[in-house]
Amino acid sequence: MAEPLLRLEHLRKAYGALVVTDDVALAVTAGELHAVIGPNGAGKTTLIHQISGLATPDGGRILFDGADITRLPMHERVRRGLARSFQITSILPRFSVLENVALAVQARSGSSFRFFGDAAAEPALNRAAMAFLEHVGLRPRAHLPAGLLSHGEKRQLELAVGLATAPKLLLLDEPLAGTGHEESERVVATLRRLKGRYTIVLVEHDMEAVFSLADRVTVLVYGRVIATGTPEAVRANTEVRSAYLGEEAA
Repeated sequence: MAEPLLRLEHLRKAYGALVVTDDVALAVTAGELHAVIGPNGAGKTTLIHQISGLATPDGGRILFDGADITRLPMHERVRRGLARSFQITSILPRFSVLENVALAVQARSGSSFRFFGDAAAEPALNRAAMAFLEHVGLRPRAHLPAGLLSHGEKRQLELAVGLATAPKLLLLDEPLAGTGHEESERVVATLRRLKGRYTIVLVEHDMEAVFSLADRVTVLVYGRVIATGTPEAVRANTEVRSAYLGEEAA
């Protein structure tokens, strides 16, 4: 069996007496969409912080693409192919949609981080950026200031920026947070198009989206993994139903 692209071994993180992730083990195979779910305070975002490099584990290891990245800084993880989105959008609102993505293409290429807003002056960057906007359905909005996008469109732009870094793995922290029904459907449709083309770890509260998208699901409760399996197996798991899903799984 092929080695997982991402493997977490005995991952632990505490803030004082509060243990946020506790002996977490997780394996994500290449091409998989792996969802991480759990109630508020379960440690999901802290787990993503540790994988991305925003937080340093107190114990355990993070193995990515065959290498131990537990102590690597975030920018080095990005260089190796880890990209993430945040619960709160992190875009440059005064730059155009196209320029936001072109900056990520430029940074990935290794050139200096500079871009002066003249799209026509950077044809190579912008051709690549347009392709990523096409992937997420934002090509018609390319020349609009990013700050004028709807909330759901900003989440799609974050995805395009992540894709522009040429990731081996996308870490998505609640991409549906704050979206209305129609916007949520558009983001889910985008994720469905990306599924299989990219390896994705998805943290999300929308159970309908999770069970329709995920290949496998891991459930965190009080920082510990209580179940991992297919959506069907997790939905039927008695402990999961009791601890988290409740009537949502009925």
